[in-house]
Amino acid sequence: MRKALLAVLLASCPVLANIPAVSADTKSDRVGDYIVVLDGDQNAQAVADNHAYAHAASIRHVYSHALRGYAARMTRSQAAAVAADDRVRWVQQDGVAKISTQTFPTGINRVDAETSPTARVNGVDELMDVDVAVIDTGVDLDHPELDVYVAGARNCSTGTSADDGHGHGTHVAGTVAAKDNLHGVVGVAPGARIWPVRVLNNRGVGLFSQIICGIDFVTANADQIEVANMSLGGFGTDDGACGTVNEDAVHQAICASVASGVTYVVAAGNQHDNAANHIPAAYDEVITVSALADFNGFPGGSGRRTCRLDVDDTIANFSNFGADIDLIAPGTCILSAWKGGRYATISGTSMASPHVAGGAALYKVTHPTALPAEVKSALQGAGTLNWTWPAGDPDGVQEPLLNVAAL
Repeated sequence: MRKALLAVLLASCPVLANIPAVSADTKSDRVGDYIVVLDGDQNAQAVADNHAYAHAASIRHVYSHALRGYAARMTRSQAAAVAADDRVRWVQQDGVAKISTQTFPTGINRVDAETSPTARVNGVDELMDVDVAVIDTGVDLDHPELDVYVAGARNCSTGTSADDGHGHGTHVAGTVAAKDNLHGVVGVAPGARIWPVRVLNNRGVGLFSQIICGIDFVTANADQIEVANMSLGGFGTDDGACGTVNEDAVHQAICASVASGVTYVVAAGNQHDNAANHIPAAYDEVITVSALADFNGFPGGSGRRTCRLDVDDTIANFSNFGADIDLIAPGTCILSAWKGGRYATISGTSMASPHVAGGAALYKVTHPTALPAEVKSALQGAGTLNWTWPAGDPDGVQEPLLNVAAL
């Protein structure tokens, strides 16, 4: 698999066919690199040799096949003299070429997003026809990695703007949908439209009432939003099925939103506890995601520890567990977007959840009528057990690891 895409970018090359003569003793007559393009019937080597003698050009390359010409170092006034030769079509300044590397975060590699036929990770920036709500601290509305649907932004927390005041929400959004644009990072579903729904303040804290406000907004726009990610949680339990009076307003709101067609993906939590003690992770109607410790994007446990002391290719030592876990996904040392147009590496089930939200988005692109339960089943079915299941896993069940290669 390719772990990075490289592109060669050539700087602007102004044509100097009519360079005015400049005195050699002026500061502007500095030595530079030039490309000389000749008429097609010229002997490139002969003309280059002539110009080296007549104009003191220092020849670097002579071209005789793709074009007729040569490259040389000379002063600006010498280049002007060369350009005046009737055998010369034009003279241009040489350009600087560089590789532009788009980083594939380890999590993107591990879930095989770069091989997904729907994601089409090929270095071409293409918007994806799917909408994902990020219910979080907001999202950097101007981040170059994200296609943020500003008209679909909502602040249920402090202030009026859904712009990210913390960084967490932007990081989540980047893992879901960072663009395939040959710089920065790339997401699982690159170019998906992001709806920022701010329910947490600048410290990453919010009330259940604010979270319900966000869910309410998503439900009101369920005709456009296919997937919602909630990398957040609080203490609580699942007190009953949807439709029962269980005095859990958050659960009832999610029930109604899922019934409207929105697939919810949520973080299991970072307390190394049973997810049954945390909401929304405990709810059956959502896709609850635990975190895999992965340091190199490959199975086998050979990754060298980077930002944490976890054991590579096993469940992260902070991750919640239990019967409510539906999938596991990479959640340690994840590189993604950050507020202020920046990037950051952080860990948590908050980082695992958006990998799955991106997978859900990919599935909805090709299965637009799929119900949330069908999306969950499809992602579980596409998952693999190709990770090291520790004998001491508290819940005794090896959850499938997200894999989007076939989505």
